[in-house]
Amino acid sequence: MQIIIDFIANLFRRLDAWDVVGFTGQAIFFSRFLVQWIATERKRRTVVPVAFWYLSMGGAMVTLIYSIHVGKLVFILAFSLSMVIYVRNLWIWYARRTKRRGLQFAAGSHPNDSPKPPLD
Repeated sequence: MQIIIDFIANLFRRLDAWDVVGFTGQAIFFSRFLVQWIATERKRRTVVPVAFWYLSMGGAMVTLIYSIHVGKLVFILAFSLSMVIYVRNLWIWYARRTKRRGLQFAAGSHPNDSPKPPLD
C-alpha cells in the first residue's frame, strides 16, 4: 500500500505549470459532456447545446497549447483537426439561428408578436 501512496505522491511532486495547463484543458473539454447530459435530461431528448461546441473549442485550444509545449505531434494534430469540426458546428448553429430570425421578419410578423423558436 505504501508503494502506491509513494508513487502517487511522486507524480504530484513532478507537476509544473504546464501540467496545470494540460489538466485545465482536459477539465474544460470534459465539462462539455456534463453540459450536454444536463441539457438532454432537461428536455428529455438528445440535445447538443451551443455551449457544448464552445467548451469543445476552448478545451481543445488549451490542450493544443499544452500539446505544442510538450511536443506531442499526435495530440497537436488531433486537437488542431478537431477545431475545424467545432468551428464548423458553431458556424452552422449561427447560420441556422440567423435564418430562423430572418424568416420571422420575411413573414411580416414582429419578433415580439410570436414566440421565438427554440435555439437548441
